[in-house]
Amino acid sequence: MAANYSSTSTRREHVKVTTGSQPGFLERLSETSGGMVVGLMTFLLSFYLIFTNEGRALKTATSLAEGLSLVVSPDSIHSVAPENEGRLVHIIGALRTSKLLSDPNYGVHLPAVKLRRHVEMYQWVETEESREYTEDGQVKKETRYSYNTEWRSEIINSKNFDREIGHKNPSAMAVESFTATAPFVQIGRFFLSPGLIDKVDNFKPLSLSKLEDPHVDIIRRGDFFYHSENPKYPEVTVIARQRGDQLVPFSTKSGDTLLLLHHGDFSAEEVFHRELRSNSMKTWGLRAAGWMAMFMGLNLMTRILYTLVDWFPVFRDLVNIGLKAFAFCMATSLTLLTVAAGWLFYRPLWALLIAGLALVPIIVARTRVSAKKLE
Repeated sequence: MAANYSSTSTRREHVKVTTGSQPGFLERLSETSGGMVVGLMTFLLSFYLIFTNEGRALKTATSLAEGLSLVVSPDSIHSVAPENEGRLVHIIGALRTSKLLSDPNYGVHLPAVKLRRHVEMYQWVETEESREYTEDGQVKKETRYSYNTEWRSEIINSKNFDREIGHKNPSAMAVESFTATAPFVQIGRFFLSPGLIDKVDNFKPLSLSKLEDPHVDIIRRGDFFYHSENPKYPEVTVIARQRGDQLVPFSTKSGDTLLLLHHGDFSAEEVFHRELRSNSMKTWGLRAAGWMAMFMGLNLMTRILYTLVDWFPVFRDLVNIGLKAFAFCMATSLTLLTVAAGWLFYRPLWALLIAGLALVPIIVARTRVSAKKLE
């Protein structure tokens, strides 16, 4: 929800130029030393990220495989089958709740699993663009500050602006965002656990055109209240453990838990395949993040070599290229070795294969060095 008032967007700009002396060799060396410490911390953190990610990925994949082999689909969701007590069940049906959710500030009342009010406020936003250049032996920094009005859901503190005069924002929202949740939600005879209710998040806009204005100080413009696609009967697919008429988390042998909810009608195989795809995407995303952290850490740690030859432009550029290539090869090899170490206790053969691939960049680099020596 946004209390949207008509206004004309105004963009304002001003430029500030600061002047400083060109840093000397010792000053640059000191800055580089600080960068080395940050680089070392980033480098070490990347090992932790990559290693723990492999353990998480394998644990999740093992749990999903176990769940797929055990899951059963009850004949009916309108009766509780005693033979499925404690088992992992696959349930498809419409969500039901007798709780009437409401937003008293705006006069909205409807039966729904969740009702969310989203508030935005029209505020000044500062953007900053900087460039450095050398003039008359001095280092100058030109900073261009731009101010524009935008709808934002969070408070922007204008006290941090370079120029607050004429761009002052309120210190608080007139109305806060909130989400109301029904305490009891059912699919047929089965009650969803709080963890499953938390997974209901397919909010859709509720048209306000048929609602009366709550009071004269509120203007309705557009659709700003959100809830599920069909507030009375949103259909979902759930995989969870049956405990009486409750759907609760299922503990797997690998130590993980399964408590799955997908919006729509899906077979058990489709749900697990979707979860496996999600796990794979998360795994590769964290692997890439770990590699990038390792690459950046190595760059910062070796930056001091670049600073030492900064006085020789041609040699400096060659050193820079060499350091980048070194960081790329080392980050790639160490990432693959860390991945292999994470897999070592789960899939030894795959770990050995990845370890072999990790040596490829190093072998290629050594081969090129040997070729240059022969020339």
